[in-house]
Amino acid sequence: MDRRGFLVHAGAAALLAGPAAAQSAVPVRTRSLARSGERIPVVGMGTWMTFNLLANDAEALAVRGRVLERFFAGGGSLIDSSPMYGSAEGVLGQLLPEVPGAQALFSATKVWTPLGLYGPTQMERSLALWGLQRCDLMQIHNLLNWEAHIKTLRQWQAEGRARHIGVTTSHGNKHDTLREVLAREPLDTLQITYNPADQRAEPLMQQAADRGMAVILNRPFDGGRLLDRLQGEPLPASLAADLGCTAWAPLVLKWELAHPAVTCVIPATTNPEHMSENLQALRGPLPDRGQRELLGSIFERVLK
Repeated sequence: MDRRGFLVHAGAAALLAGPAAAQSAVPVRTRSLARSGERIPVVGMGTWMTFNLLANDAEALAVRGRVLERFFAGGGSLIDSSPMYGSAEGVLGQLLPEVPGAQALFSATKVWTPLGLYGPTQMERSLALWGLQRCDLMQIHNLLNWEAHIKTLRQWQAEGRARHIGVTTSHGNKHDTLREVLAREPLDTLQITYNPADQRAEPLMQQAADRGMAVILNRPFDGGRLLDRLQGEPLPASLAADLGCTAWAPLVLKWELAHPAVTCVIPATTNPEHMSENLQALRGPLPDRGQRELLGSIFERVLK
């Protein structure tokens, strides 16, 4: 291994050594969020399923607290949730005040109701559950009644209660509607499903980027199925070392982040060690065109 490869590999190993080592590693990669020019770390965190807990499940809450500790100590910022995610918003509100470094939080949540008149009430409840006076990003979940909710989001943005606004979709749903929304509405962000197993969103991602919007990727591991398929596949050692990765998860995330339209990925996990692995994608080089094509060929073969 040459000197450069050694240093990159050492930085990746430091990430796995723990949060303190992660903080002293190479700088965190950030990208501009929409038209504001504000920059956010390129790896965020989702909470779908993973933070939907019973309030009295002390053991599970403690583990989620450690996940959050790793996230912030490793340089993370954006956490995404939704009223659709059961108790996730309340769990975040319960845990975040106790987590060191949580002042770096970039809060992203959603409005998710078919009733336009209920939107403001639901959004108020989300802020209360998180323990916030305002949110950094309010999104319309899966475009549900978007024409009604967009008016509320614009009002909240004008009042300073939502600093950025956007729309989301997942699982390849509602792409035709989304295309129309992107063409009509000057929004800050698009959240959409994109991963090696589902690349249907690429035209919409580019459309959003061309409109000056940030693109946030949900389901970056295809709901975990991609990593399950990769378990038996040997890690390409030289490529992984060049990219500062010691596991498949950050390689997948770096493959996604190498797409020029992508701003941020939001993988979800219940495992603190997996969080540390995910955060390797925050640092070090991204795949160049040839490296991305090589990774893509591996993913394509494994997914057949």
